[in-house]
Amino acid sequence: MPTLNVPQSNFLALSNKFRAFVGGFGSGKTWVGCDSLAIHSWQFPKVNAGYFAPSYPQIRDIFYPTMEEVAFDCGLKTQVNFGNKEVHIYSGSRYRNTIICRSMDNPNSIVGFKIGHALCDEIDTMKRDKAQMAWRKIIARMRYKVDGLKNGIDVTTTPEGFNFVYDQFVKSVREKPELAQFYGLIQASTYDNAKNLPPDYITSLKASYPPQLVEAYLNGQFVNLNSGTVYNQFDRYANHNNAIFQAAEPLHIGMDFNVLNMAAVVFVLRDGLPIAVDEITGVRDTPTMADLLKERYANHAMTIYPDASGQNRSSKNYAQSDLNILKSAGFTIRVDSTNPSVRDRVNAVNALLLNGNGERRFKINTHRCPKLTEALEQQAYDSNSEPDKSGGHDHILDAMGYPLVKLFPIKGKPMQHQRFSL
Repeated sequence: MPTLNVPQSNFLALSNKFRAFVGGFGSGKTWVGCDSLAIHSWQFPKVNAGYFAPSYPQIRDIFYPTMEEVAFDCGLKTQVNFGNKEVHIYSGSRYRNTIICRSMDNPNSIVGFKIGHALCDEIDTMKRDKAQMAWRKIIARMRYKVDGLKNGIDVTTTPEGFNFVYDQFVKSVREKPELAQFYGLIQASTYDNAKNLPPDYITSLKASYPPQLVEAYLNGQFVNLNSGTVYNQFDRYANHNNAIFQAAEPLHIGMDFNVLNMAAVVFVLRDGLPIAVDEITGVRDTPTMADLLKERYANHAMTIYPDASGQNRSSKNYAQSDLNILKSAGFTIRVDSTNPSVRDRVNAVNALLLNGNGERRFKINTHRCPKLTEALEQQAYDSNSEPDKSGGHDHILDAMGYPLVKLFPIKGKPMQHQRFSL
């Protein structure tokens, strides 16, 4: 058996039917969940288990390799059936059981099989209603009738505010104490698993995340991630800089496409850090924006970081896409096939505005960027915990976010299939 840290050992010792391991990045969540699956394989041969993740890529990139390593440390071996999305467990040449893998993003696919043990990984990253639906579907699969078998479900996740796991394992137990016999919770910090992590892993997390996310993603605590404004680390005075672009200085321009209301934010990089030095709003369409940029910044090399959806449509209903219009105008384009998630973009910006070390690495000339400044101060979350679009602040904020998340993505998140995940 592998050596476990204290929270991992305490988690496996829980006797509850439903157990949650809530921890920061690198705290060994998936590892301890896979360890529980391996224990189940030893204790209940021929009783299948289930692994459930928010997406199939996570099953492929994280679960399959982690389960292989954990099984090896537990004296077992795995055989992955990629087509059926199953992991067969063996001790030597002897078949023990199968772990059936499904994506919780499609709860309706969780049908037609029975299992005696389940692991739900990163369920708190899902929207609450979809997580609840997946949970109910998984419970319905727990049908084995075997002496000593609990048909239990393990949950391993980072805390994503007061979401599904908080409701299920904290709030419901507080309101109905009799549920405590069924629900057990262990919270773990990244520090608890420090000996299994690279030396700079924790320091890079603190430098990359805003303070409230350090509590969640480093210390494993339930904190309110959605209260107040979206960019709650912004301070118009502390984040102000009087910088303007210099002659022939390379410009980095974020751009959001909207018919009759295009927006762009112009950045320079000084000492490797971004400063917003200009903004353009209310532009009619992409050809007009291209002409305006070439006229206003004629002697500058310009790199555009646009909305990825611009490769599929045009703000002027041309046969050409918005991105093709920009390319034809001679701009350098940096864009992926899809936009990053809103969560990743917001986190990247907030971490630049103020990180866990108290550093403000993103500055704004608030005099030259008044609409961006106002939007940063005023955009709030809507009732679905998404940035509110009704106030009209989203266009310029999207334009701001595309280059920042591209150039300064959050660092220190667990890498796929690393041995230090113990």
